[in-house]
Amino acid sequence: MIPKRDKQAIGQRFLQAFREAGAAEVAPDILLPADTLLDLYGEDIRARAYTSTDPLRGEVMLRPDFTVPVVQMHMANGAEPARYCYLGEVFRKQDPGDERPANPRDNEYLQAGFELFAHDPQADAEVFGLFHRLLAPYRLQAITGDSGLLMDAVRALPLSTARRDALLHHLWRPRRFARLLERFSRPAEARDLPATSVPWAGLRGEDEMQARIDRLLADRDAQPLDPAWIARLERLFAVRAPLPATLAELRGLVGEWTDLGPAVLRIEERMAMLSAQGVVPDAILFDASHGRQTMEYYDGFTFTFVAPDRPAWPPVASGGRYDALTAVLGRGGRAIPAVGGIIRPGLVAELEAA
Repeated sequence: MIPKRDKQAIGQRFLQAFREAGAAEVAPDILLPADTLLDLYGEDIRARAYTSTDPLRGEVMLRPDFTVPVVQMHMANGAEPARYCYLGEVFRKQDPGDERPANPRDNEYLQAGFELFAHDPQADAEVFGLFHRLLAPYRLQAITGDSGLLMDAVRALPLSTARRDALLHHLWRPRRFARLLERFSRPAEARDLPATSVPWAGLRGEDEMQARIDRLLADRDAQPLDPAWIARLERLFAVRAPLPATLAELRGLVGEWTDLGPAVLRIEERMAMLSAQGVVPDAILFDASHGRQTMEYYDGFTFTFVAPDRPAWPPVASGGRYDALTAVLGRGGRAIPAVGGIIRPGLVAELEAA
């Protein structure tokens, strides 16, 4: 068992490196209002976060991550560009769908993090390059992805807006996504929802219920998705190789799926920027399905650093781009491009002790 003071000491080391990279240290509250997190993630967050009820503040959650409160703080009064760093505990229940063995280290642990808010095309490479340099002594495997590529693929499917939105909502829940995709590939079920004079009941308003009924009725006429599109999606989700080889495979997909072109070009440009940061592209894996079970607020570049000889471990570090989150939390829909990541000092301490 690694003493907490050792984990803290390693966390402070990373925190100092983030300060030297130009970040200002921040310390978000541990106890957060639940409403913002529920609005962002829906009721699913209850399966992963610790909740309680305060007689004055209402429902609250122990901090499940730092990104949301840091974004809220920056969008309220931050200038641009801005860099922030932090060190502290986060608290999470293990996801019921997680196939890894239950481990107490996954419920409460330290995060050392760095967040960058800037209209700068080099930002992804800057953040990844910083993490890559800090973690180089530990011989970790870096894996990258691009959530924007997957979202572009779903948006290109010949489906109704409602069906595409449903798939996008569950893109980070692979089992639900697969069930929806299978249902959309079959002829729609006939639904009979006759008008009735029975009074509305329950907590949902009449307008909300009527909108739901209208969606169900519209879905009756939806055409099934051609299996060829499902096969393309499966090919895309299966792409996993060193970054240069992946680009060759993705270019082949663009030949029959032109909507992916802008995302693939973005990945290619990012690879050149990573090279300029001293990163060897052949040493970086690209996984098209990267982070689909854990990274739901990311909408662009994503990355993790994993210990290859510790397959039961969670990532030692992870991060990515979350531009859309800043729009949701900004005033009047104001958005700022943002990218960041975290390192788990406790896992680094275990690597150093091995």
